[in-house]
Amino acid sequence: MTDKGPRVLVIDDEPQIRKLLKVSLQAYGYTLDEADTGKDGINRTAIFKPDLIIVDLGLPDIDGKEVVKQIRDWSGVPIIILTARDQEQEKIEALDAGADDYVTKPFGMGELLARLRVCLRRSAENENEPVLTCGGLKVDLVLRRVTVDDREIKLTPTEYEIIKIMAQHAGRVLTHKQLLKAVWGNSYNEDTHYIRVYIGQLRRKIEADPAQPRYIITESGVGYRLMCH
Repeated sequence: MTDKGPRVLVIDDEPQIRKLLKVSLQAYGYTLDEADTGKDGINRTAIFKPDLIIVDLGLPDIDGKEVVKQIRDWSGVPIIILTARDQEQEKIEALDAGADDYVTKPFGMGELLARLRVCLRRSAENENEPVLTCGGLKVDLVLRRVTVDDREIKLTPTEYEIIKIMAQHAGRVLTHKQLLKAVWGNSYNEDTHYIRVYIGQLRRKIEADPAQPRYIITESGVGYRLMCH
């Protein structure tokens, strides 16, 4: 049998979660491999060469965040973390360590499949596209011009930098820290209030109804996600 579908490595110590993911993802054409410890998962990453990794944060040997950090030392493979609902700080730390997205347990398979598709698509796309398109929102990187439904939006340089980084990672959650660092570099302030202010300004300019945003979605306590409709 030849492996045709994208290769997914599941690193989780719960046999029932691994079985659920294996059966469900194989049904959608994915090729699966699995590991039940962090160290084995890191080794399997080198051998199996997955297109995407799903990592549970609560592993028996080393922390899931450490797994993400170690893999990030030598690989840019997309990583989705599985977290329990009460692990908000760990979720943020894992994203800051280099994870691409997260799914909260208990999770729906539809939600996980959507996250997989976004991560795999972003990984396959050329990030040097001159025009980034997200539904009716377009960001022209050459002209530094932003339009919504062909209507030009006048943005300040900082607003433009924020929407640009979000468009380059459309569909992916970006933490407050990632946004601060992307816009202000290593001299950024830890104060997430800055980002909230700029996101509020962007919503007033981009969204048809800023109180019910369609594009810039808040991920409570974590950061923001640009959704393409």
